[in-house]
Amino acid sequence: MFFALLVVTLLVAVVVSALVARAFEKPITSILEKIVGPDIAFAWARYMKFAIYVVGISGGVRVYNLERYLPQPEAIGPEGEPVPPFQLTLTPERWVLEVYQTIISTLQALAWMLLVFFLIAMVAYVILRVWGKKKEPLAQDEAPKASLSSSKNP
Repeated sequence: MFFALLVVTLLVAVVVSALVARAFEKPITSILEKIVGPDIAFAWARYMKFAIYVVGISGGVRVYNLERYLPQPEAIGPEGEPVPPFQLTLTPERWVLEVYQTIISTLQALAWMLLVFFLIAMVAYVILRVWGKKKEPLAQDEAPKASLSSSKNP
């Protein structure tokens, strides 16, 4: 049953990650086109899609929590007596809770990753706008000089 639970949680995490990747594909691509340009935005968008899958699966499949369903080695108590091993059993209720927790953990991990991405993208966009406004006056000042110099040399 442990392997079935592991496979089910993996599949649930992949499906949730795929849905999130599809939902955010266009916004991520359009933001990246504005920040890095359309030439390289495609590659960065593919990387973000890969990152969504990695973060979603690693956040959703909680191997440490799944280890509770494996047999534990016998332990020795403080007085030297053996302590019986503790192992959770997979009941239908636990299945539902594990699938639910996988969905929530996957979404939580992806929400944090996308929040960081959008915050960094917002800062980059503001920097590009400020830098673009500083370059515009220079370009406008150089334009009259160029037209004056070209009119002096007929």
